[in-house]
Amino acid sequence: MTERRVPSGLALGLVAIVLVSLNLRPGASSPGPLLEEIRAGLDMSSALAGVFTGLPGLCFGLVGMVAVTLARKVGTTGGITIGLAAAALGLILRAGTGNEWIFLGLSVIALGGMALGNVLVPAWIKTHERGQVLLQTIYGTGLMVGGALGAAVAAPAADALGGWRPSLRLWGWAILAAIPFWAYLALREHNLPDDHRRPMVAPNLGLLASPTTVALTLMFGIQSMHAYVQFGWLPQIYRDAGLSAGYAGALMSSISGIGLLGALAMPSIIARGHHLRAIFASFGISLIAGYAGLLLAPATLPWVWSTLLALSGFAFPTAIALITARTRTPAVTAQVSGFVQPVGYLLAAIGPVLVGLLHAATGDWRLVLIVLAATGIPLSWASVKLAAPAYVDDELR
Repeated sequence: MTERRVPSGLALGLVAIVLVSLNLRPGASSPGPLLEEIRAGLDMSSALAGVFTGLPGLCFGLVGMVAVTLARKVGTTGGITIGLAAAALGLILRAGTGNEWIFLGLSVIALGGMALGNVLVPAWIKTHERGQVLLQTIYGTGLMVGGALGAAVAAPAADALGGWRPSLRLWGWAILAAIPFWAYLALREHNLPDDHRRPMVAPNLGLLASPTTVALTLMFGIQSMHAYVQFGWLPQIYRDAGLSAGYAGALMSSISGIGLLGALAMPSIIARGHHLRAIFASFGISLIAGYAGLLLAPATLPWVWSTLLALSGFAFPTAIALITARTRTPAVTAQVSGFVQPVGYLLAAIGPVLVGLLHAATGDWRLVLIVLAATGIPLSWASVKLAAPAYVDDELR
């Protein structure tokens, strides 16, 4: 893949990255604090609520698998533009329906649009040799900010705007601001004489021959699973412990907020390559400690447990940054991104559904929290494996 630098310059690219990164997470994170109200408003069963909380990972996985194939036809930037349009449409329309199945269907459209951005934006960033670390830092930070805003604003917006429907619809309108920028870039890049689409290669199982790809998939999948378990169920865990909906939403938001430090720091830390083994190992250790705290004393020091979970969440911007840092060319970056993220999100989709089933079967959160804590062990293993510098391109050769 020999995609050219954005003709309009790095400044326009920065604006586009800021807008897309801020809008790829609120649609997934905002329902969590309002899950009880959404279920009541749609008369949604507990089982269907579990499916709903698992939709982000499932859609990000399944739709992400076809992202590179789509980009071969319409270009990387065109694929991102289409994804943003689908996300806006789904989020705006789903807030107006009273049918639970239509609500889920429109959620699939919205989340599928976000999935295209998840896979294609890292490949787009890889094409920018100048400013690549800056773009990666902004992108990772924007994802965390968007996730935090979605959770933090959900309950206050529902109070201010008159219910959960306008609160959820808010993020569809926000995405509309990003579409003109990406549509303009797609049009300009489509007219380049050096067509950048044909060299792209779709991901395939041959990537499993790369130990780095396998470790990245495991790291990304485990951390993403926890992210969506937390988006969907952590506010309810806190509410069942006696905390208010607003406080629970703020604690959920703090996880993404503290994660900003990781998003800002990890691309530069990876580039320098100092003390990566110890830093990466801490992800799993913090995860185990955070869930242990929720198990033993959820309402005693709730901010401590959310902080520990936030520190373990540094694995997410780390995995995103490693997709570009552990590949040499944009073509391989696109392949790895198109494999690691969809497969990882499919693994992640299991988490919220399993949490819902276990909670329904046991009637409390104890077994759920023990299972979640245990996943910190493979997370630490995969993270430490990735601390050693290696390139997927070289491993595939």
